[in-house]
Amino acid sequence: MINDVERVLLSEEQLAARIVELGAKITADYAGEEILMIGVLRGAVLFMADLARAIKVPVAIDFMAVSSYGAGTSSSGVVRILKDLDENVEGKHVLVVEDIIDSGLTLNYLVDNLKSRQPASIKICTLLNKPDRRKVNVDIAYNGFTIPDYFVIGYGLDYAEKYRNLPFIGILKPEIYQD
Repeated sequence: MINDVERVLLSEEQLAARIVELGAKITADYAGEEILMIGVLRGAVLFMADLARAIKVPVAIDFMAVSSYGAGTSSSGVVRILKDLDENVEGKHVLVVEDIIDSGLTLNYLVDNLKSRQPASIKICTLLNKPDRRKVNVDIAYNGFTIPDYFVIGYGLDYAEKYRNLPFIGILKPEIYQD
């Protein structure tokens, strides 16, 4: 598995340090409030778990599963909700936690869907931001890292459901995913 990595883009230490910073900022911004963190499955799970531990205000957790990729390496643009929330978001401060934002199509759809449920507020926190691939504007309140347009894996991110358990963010060798 490690042999499929071209190079490490973000180390374990870089990820951990940035998550502590994000947690402190979110804690300050939501002082005196309670947050409903909504993780976008499956990629955001590892990031969300570490982020939740770094936030020092009350946090509830729920998950949504949405898909616009299928088995490919780029968004199809067609978004499907595969698993909806268990929690009601009405009147709550919602923090959507995403692993990576590239085209923005999936997240834009998800945020519009959540806004229709009348939360008190809704903000986005992403570990990785790929603005070079953006097709729609996405208002990111908390951005871990802005990265170039590499195909990245690790720390929750996958290719064909592999590599999620790598403790760092790495660039996948092109020969692995190109036909």
